[in-house]
Amino acid sequence: MTFHFDTAEYAARQARATQAVADAGLDALIMFAPESHFWICGYDTFGFAMFQAMVLTAGGDLHLLTRLPDLRQAQLTSTLGDDQIHIWTEVEGATPAQDLRALLKKLGVDKGRLGFESRTAGLTDFNGQMLRAALPGLIDASDLVRGLRRVKSPAEIAMHRRAAKLSDEAMDAGLAVTRAGAFEGDILAAMQGAVFKGGGDYAGNEFILGSGPGALLCRYYSGRRHLDAQDQMTWEWSGAYARYHAAMMRTVVIGAPNKWQRHMHAAAVEAIEACEEAIRPGDPMGNVYDAHARVLDKRGLGHAKLQACGYGMGAVYNPIWVDFPMFYRGNPLIMKENQVFFLHMILMDSAAGQAMCLGHSILVTGTGVERLSRHSLDLLVR
Repeated sequence: MTFHFDTAEYAARQARATQAVADAGLDALIMFAPESHFWICGYDTFGFAMFQAMVLTAGGDLHLLTRLPDLRQAQLTSTLGDDQIHIWTEVEGATPAQDLRALLKKLGVDKGRLGFESRTAGLTDFNGQMLRAALPGLIDASDLVRGLRRVKSPAEIAMHRRAAKLSDEAMDAGLAVTRAGAFEGDILAAMQGAVFKGGGDYAGNEFILGSGPGALLCRYYSGRRHLDAQDQMTWEWSGAYARYHAAMMRTVVIGAPNKWQRHMHAAAVEAIEACEEAIRPGDPMGNVYDAHARVLDKRGLGHAKLQACGYGMGAVYNPIWVDFPMFYRGNPLIMKENQVFFLHMILMDSAAGQAMCLGHSILVTGTGVERLSRHSLDLLVR
């Protein structure tokens, strides 16, 4: 298999993670987040829906415990050797947490301080209870690898750029078939198809596409309709390359935009530019939300805004592409150079029955931001 990154990149990541485990005073970290598995050694699977764990010791040993269907997945997508891959046996009454305990004993860390990742879809409550029963005294270390993944390497930034290119191409494809009378299914197929044709992946969650009243929803829902002569359509989508994302968001007006839609769009443009101005390495993330809120409140749209205006982008898995951290009021987390964020200005005016959303992904530079999309912020009218 051709890995997405070279040996030196993975070695550097494993060294950073090993040092972080030691610095945290842990003897080992038990990783359940698929993002952690992918980041540290390339292991790429949706098998995290079942019980699987990766163990990193303070001495740098890395081992995977998984199910038999993922044996070849680990052999072909990860840097792990066969002696680092362990299979738990599926039989009635199986308790894979006991297999994990046996692996930890083999590694000589079963009696030590053990951290684990709980804030992930890779550990269900059922499996978490089984885990704690087998290994009492675990220490939550969900932020350890997640924190390391925040700042992107040059190789990761290149992946985000490829994802952004796919996002742009998806937007072009969607606009090409959007008009009065168009079927939502054709638009969605065009956008998703552009990503696949460009060599991309499924995104971490479904593309969000809704028209009419559905334009005010910021979640995927089932059902398709044809566009009216006067209509609105909200898109939230992301190209994905090697699991790396660069999300975008737009509301497209079908027919002639009215005065309120133009006002909402102008406010969204002003807000996203204010957010970009507020993104500076060394400053707290809460500053960005405050910039967004000031503009929209001043424009008389405080009732239509949300309680967050963006979040991190990275290599993430289902069920959602939202990565840590998020822009919300009072977030003290300090922004760093080479982070990638998705900025979204979401305006949902229920009383007026109108939506206006605008968003794109950015790279934090030494002095500010770089937009990863080539598209302008102009109002889209079809």
